[in-house]
Amino acid sequence: MMITITPTALPEVLIVEPKVFGDARGFFTESWNEERFNQATGNTLRFVQDNHSRSGRGVLRGLHYQLHPHAQGKLVRCVSGAVFDVAVDMRRSSANFGRWVGVELTAENQKQLWIPPGFAHGFVVVSETADFLYKTTGYYAPQAEGCVRWDDPTIGIEWPELGMAALLAEKDAKAPLLAEAKTFD
Repeated sequence: MMITITPTALPEVLIVEPKVFGDARGFFTESWNEERFNQATGNTLRFVQDNHSRSGRGVLRGLHYQLHPHAQGKLVRCVSGAVFDVAVDMRRSSANFGRWVGVELTAENQKQLWIPPGFAHGFVVVSETADFLYKTTGYYAPQAEGCVRWDDPTIGIEWPELGMAALLAEKDAKAPLLAEAKTFD
């Protein structure tokens, strides 16, 4: 098997660890293989968009999601630097509604996180800079955007100590709390 799949405390959110072949010259890894991923997870995914962001220490992006019919699954990874990556269950019908899971993604550990539709996603940069890549199963649709507060006490995400205030986009700073946020049924 070229990848290892590990369920998180939210069983639909998966840690994906591709096999890395390294030697004195550097490394090689197959970062995406549709057939292997789908076989290992039991999914049938088709990614339609790749995104790349670069951010500095303390930048917090999220918690974002898209509602039906434009809901997105995301396969995310950090290719330089380090981030603390978070998924929050936004499905009211789920026993895990409002619960979160966080994973450190770094260029060194080469872990990826699969975040299925129905979950909000966000991350904070814990290194000087970070390049963050994500594949999505749906196209960006601004009319379907959802956002929930990164610091909602009901969710209670334990973000890493940054030694500074998180740097937020205006829409993230003004995002609604979970009780008022648009959610999935």
